[in-house]
Amino acid sequence: MLHKTQGIVLRTVRYGETSVIVNIFTELFGIQSYLVNGVRTGKAKTSKANLLQPANILDLVVYHKDNKNLQRLSDFRFAYLYRSLYADVIKNSIALFFVELLDKTLKQPESYPELFHFAVDAFEWIDLQEGNMANLPLYFALRVAELQGFRIYGTYSNENPYLDLEGGTFIPEKLLNSYCLDENCSRITGQLLEIRNPGLLRDIKADKQTRQQLLAGYQLYYQLHFPGFSGLKSPRVLSEILG
Repeated sequence: MLHKTQGIVLRTVRYGETSVIVNIFTELFGIQSYLVNGVRTGKAKTSKANLLQPANILDLVVYHKDNKNLQRLSDFRFAYLYRSLYADVIKNSIALFFVELLDKTLKQPESYPELFHFAVDAFEWIDLQEGNMANLPLYFALRVAELQGFRIYGTYSNENPYLDLEGGTFIPEKLLNSYCLDENCSRITGQLLEIRNPGLLRDIKADKQTRQQLLAGYQLYYQLHFPGFSGLKSPRVLSEILG
């Protein structure tokens, strides 16, 4: 049956001589794998194949059958055309972090419409913004976990100055042999959790070392709460690019 939906391209791999298999986070069906024939020959190589780059936001017409591992695309075109994201090394690095995190955490066949719209807004936001965006990956990581049902509870305070990553809550004292962030990282996490407008992220002060510690801590949080999460490669690039 044919359906119209939007999707974010997460990963594309070659299949045979002229085809690709592409993983797409769709609004209607969550993450899905699609076989796309004939996009690597002739004129299609300079047009349709370019649409299937990671981070592209597309309007899709798809054939969908429940419990089928490989679906088919009938048609696809840009839903949003980036202005600067691919030409700007900082924006592109952040976008690839977004893509990798979604690809590593989303599981078939669940749909997450709220997460999908948040992700679309995030990609479009970085495309249009200028200036400091160094805190955006931290904010995105926390929101992606929350919108998949693994939110952090409680609030940072003088009475609860440590974030227990295993328990997913702020606690008064570090537990022995526990996975806790230090006070500074816990405080900044508390600030990030209160943000809903990414434009306010530049008001949160964190140096390069602190951001590295936070990204490492958030990856540990994912490993503790998301079955099969194997870690990310993109934070290494981010730490160099964002400075």
